Amino acid sequence: MKRTVLYDRHVALGAKMIGFAGFEMPVEYAGVRKEHNSVRDNAGVFDVSHMGEIWIKGPGAFNLVQRLTSNDIARLEPGKIQYSCFPNEHGGIVDDLLVYGCREEKYLLVVNAANREKDLNWIVSQNKEGAIIEDSSDKISQLAVQGPQAVSLLQKLTTTDLSSIPYYNYVTGEIAGVKDAIISHSGYTGAGGFELYVYNEDAERLWDRIFEAGKGSGVVPAGLAARDTLRLEMGYCLYGNDIDETTSPIEAGLGWITKFSEGNDFINRHFLQRQKEKGISRKLTGFEMTERGIPRQHYTICDREGTPVGEVTSGTMSPSLNKGIGMGYVDVKHAAPGSELMIAIRNRLIPARVVHPPFYKL
Repeated sequence: MKRTVLYDRHVALGAKMIGFAGFEMPVEYAGVRKEHNSVRDNAGVFDVSHMGEIWIKGPGAFNLVQRLTSNDIARLEPGKIQYSCFPNEHGGIVDDLLVYGCREEKYLLVVNAANREKDLNWIVSQNKEGAIIEDSSDKISQLAVQGPQAVSLLQKLTTTDLSSIPYYNYVTGEIAGVKDAIISHSGYTGAGGFELYVYNEDAERLWDRIFEAGKGSGVVPAGLAARDTLRLEMGYCLYGNDIDETTSPIEAGLGWITKFSEGNDFINRHFLQRQKEKGISRKLTGFEMTERGIPRQHYTICDREGTPVGEVTSGTMSPSLNKGIGMGYVDVKHAAPGSELMIAIRNRLIPARVVHPPFYKL
């Protein structure tokens, strides 16, 4: 198991550590509900240094990234970020990712921790353009400072005007005495905030300074469990649960990051365009339980008569809403908002209702 630079900080704080994507990671500190609510109401800090960071550089960089990703990087100016995915050659998704526009011949791809090696191999295998590929995953640490108080907390540590950075934009600047940090107005919680990229040797200083600045304000360290409940309340996809090599971005409701603009000839574009034009047979659908019950991954989704129509991909008890919520692929005729479903939980069929995410309204 690998460890992030901040492993000793997590242990000292009493974190429960688990194996995740080849790393020993904190799943929780003081409890999922407390961490979740702190991020929703105040601020929380996540160590997400296990994520992958891959640079694409050189004269072939634009053409390679444009062909690899479903979004249109012709629209990606320096300082802006795109959410995107790598379509595979069979209608599925290699991974979802963030693409940072640095300049025309330089991009940073931030990929999921569990897919770091797979993604790198995929990029290398597709590199017909001769672009320079540099995997910096083991050199870079990433902290996600999320919540409505994240701006005021981090503003104590930098002269950069954080409130002037639009959503899905970033700057490179100094924070907590760390120079050349990537300060990214992005996140995976729906609570607002920033993701900070620094070299490993600066990670402990940044972590310590954040908690020094937030002393007495209620900012807490938060683990993977709260990260999962927060993202699910927003209806954000998790790779390996809601999307994978067998699910298309059209089926997953990610048509908005699948751009069929002129000149954007990404991998398997024609198949996905046909799906969009002709329709799909199944759709990733959000639902909330109307009676008490907690849906979990792989539970069967049924219609009102008890006939299976799909399967849960993600589910939890929402700390903010105090009800069970989930997502899963169902036959499209059962995917309309308000449709009644039944979730098979411990040999019982518990009623649920289709809702359009986000489940938690900001």
